[in-house]
Amino acid sequence: MTEEMIIAGFGGQGVLSMGKILAYSGIMQDQEVSWMPSYGPEMRGGTANVVVIVSDERISSPVLTIFDTAIILNQQSMDKFEKSVRPGGILIYDPNGITRHPVRKDINIYQIEGARLAAEMGNTKIFNMVILGAYLKLKPIVKLENVIKGLKKSLPERYHKLIPMNEDAVNMGMKNVVTFHQLN
Repeated sequence: MTEEMIIAGFGGQGVLSMGKILAYSGIMQDQEVSWMPSYGPEMRGGTANVVVIVSDERISSPVLTIFDTAIILNQQSMDKFEKSVRPGGILIYDPNGITRHPVRKDINIYQIEGARLAAEMGNTKIFNMVILGAYLKLKPIVKLENVIKGLKKSLPERYHKLIPMNEDAVNMGMKNVVTFHQLN
């Protein structure tokens, strides 16, 4: 099994953290991983994306142009990466701020209202964990217990008290992902 994915959105949405947690989770399962971030000089509001590969085999290169899965969190990323999903692949997106929804008919498309759900849970900072939960519902490439271990590894210890809330956010995402377009 090899999963090649891109997570793309604005800086401050937890894009890089989500990728790092997936990478750490893969390591916890003795898988080969690659985590390659790309971001502008802005701390918040600029574009950010991360390419993550999780595989049972050695990874020959972290550089990809076609992905099994794209997680899209803003319109600029939709415009740039929708066409980069492999036919038959998956595109997951949060419709908040999206003005042009995906149009491809050769991929599976899912929506998760991560921004709304995180706000309803009382903490918009768990947005990325809601999105991660939606992804893991569709492609359970790592176990939830390893996601928790990945959170512990990537969060500074002073934030470990927030891990239960993050776990709740992952579960919320798993329960609320919706099919937008699915191949027959």
